[in-house]
Amino acid sequence: MNVTRWVRAFVDFWIGYIFGDDWTVAAAIVVGLLATWGLVQAAIPAWWLLPLVVIGANAWSLYRSARKEPPPTQG
Repeated sequence: MNVTRWVRAFVDFWIGYIFGDDWTVAAAIVVGLLATWGLVQAAIPAWWLLPLVVIGANAWSLYRSARKEPPPTQG
C-alpha cells in the first residue's frame, strides 16, 4: 500500500470522525475548550463550562435535526 494513500485515508477518517454530520458541534466544542482555557488562565474555576457547552451543542444539533426531517407517514 502506498504511504500517501494510507496517510490520506488516516486523515480522512479523523476528519469524518471529529466533524461527523454536524461541524457546528465540533466548532462549539473547540470554542468551549478555548473559553475554559481562558478562564483557567484568569484563575477562575472553569470545570462547569465545558459540560454546559457539550449539552448545549448536542441539544441545538438535535433540535436542528428534528426540525429538518418530516414526521414519518403511517399507512
